[in-house]
Amino acid sequence: MFDFEKRLTEIGQQTILCIGDLMLDDFVYGDVSRISPEAPAPVIRVSREDVIVGGAGNVARNVASLGAKCLFVGVIGDDVAGTILREELNRSGRAIKSHLLVDRLRPTTRKLRFVSEHHSTHLLRADWELTQPLDAKTEAALIKRALALLPKASAVVLSDYAKGVLTPKVIRAVIDRAKKLGKPVVVDPKGSDFSIYHGATIITPNRKELAEATHRRVDTGNDIAAAAKTLTGTVGCKAVLVTLSEEGMLLYTRATGAVHVPAFSIRVRDVSGAGDTVAAVLAVMLSLDADYESAMRAANAAAAVVVGKSGTATVSTAELRARILPSASLAAEAKIVFDWRELDARLDQWRAQDLRIGFTNGVFDLLHPGHIKVLAQSRGACDRLVVGLNSDASVKRLKGKDRPIQNERARAEVLAGLEAVDLVVVFEQDTPLELIRKVKPTVLVKGGDYTPDQVVGREVVKAKGGEVIVVDLVPGFSTTRIVEKSRGRKKR
Repeated sequence: MFDFEKRLTEIGQQTILCIGDLMLDDFVYGDVSRISPEAPAPVIRVSREDVIVGGAGNVARNVASLGAKCLFVGVIGDDVAGTILREELNRSGRAIKSHLLVDRLRPTTRKLRFVSEHHSTHLLRADWELTQPLDAKTEAALIKRALALLPKASAVVLSDYAKGVLTPKVIRAVIDRAKKLGKPVVVDPKGSDFSIYHGATIITPNRKELAEATHRRVDTGNDIAAAAKTLTGTVGCKAVLVTLSEEGMLLYTRATGAVHVPAFSIRVRDVSGAGDTVAAVLAVMLSLDADYESAMRAANAAAAVVVGKSGTATVSTAELRARILPSASLAAEAKIVFDWRELDARLDQWRAQDLRIGFTNGVFDLLHPGHIKVLAQSRGACDRLVVGLNSDASVKRLKGKDRPIQNERARAEVLAGLEAVDLVVVFEQDTPLELIRKVKPTVLVKGGDYTPDQVVGREVVKAKGGEVIVVDLVPGFSTTRIVEKSRGRKKR
């Protein structure tokens, strides 16, 4: 059994060689304001623009964000986009060591996407690219560079976007040398002829690519498993990992057959580059000697993280760990904040990832089904949930001298142990208003014994375009009722 808790700490010792089609991902965000009078197309009011290293470069970014080192080999044109990519890769410092060949006869691949920021919907994409294979001179130079770097790597990724960098000769040279050196090779494929990847360790087609490569139906799980089995024979690989979007992933190996894992239940913002993340995580996991199923589960967890972010995104080791390890194995203490000065660092990290922050609060003296419902629905409305917890002094002022039953540390630890809760913040005031101003949540949730206009902090949240949600109570459950019943008194 692969020990995730232990082995994730060893990622920094790994070096991944990534070879493939480098591209510039340019995202222009805004909101659709009207329909153009010149043509039946939406007009987008631009609010911001992100320029990101994409394609095989995004594999490198994900390897680096996980904490491993990446040796990257790719091709750029003699143009502005190529210069930007070189500069962006150099900014990673030692995490990514780039070896870029300049082909003056081809443009740097660039993809410009216009995205509705409010709806996370792609409206239009414009591409600048040349998909012809590399010329013989550039091809030979790329092979020489890749083979020289191979001995330094613990695993290899071939990231094929069918832009001409991964020619059959390049692929063959890298896979053959990697096999001789005992290095696992992960292939993110393109095209319909996967035989060019013969000898790779694992190949990661999506459902459509699997169907086209095997000429088989892929409607059901059994269909997908049968097609994946066929592909292992065609490619001569040890494993096939089929990505199935909202249906999760299916792994087929000759030794274990087919294994399916469902996708995590999350709010999807953008699927751009999710396949890059999968390839990067697989390579890192295999470099740590993970079995194929463990590597797949890590890749599935990583994909859930990045599709919840805007644009072409990456996953960190902390995010992967939080997704893949059981909640009980994560230290509850790490979720508890008594000193509000610690809040900014936590919240800034989430905001930098464009995560939707939710907030609810309460005494939570004796947890009951009503509490669980509020917490579960609160977490379902956001990406990260902050729970404000009344301090002991605050509870006494609100509930009387006999309360709380449990002290604030005990109550905080119980809340922190729940999967739905991402952060517990203890506050001394009688209301959470000051804490809400500090957190600035996008979503504010309260139990149904309140009406929306009675919820403390509603003005703060609505002023920033957020929403207030009132959750219906579970009849028959309240802490006061439970306490009085335990004391042998009936509530009047």
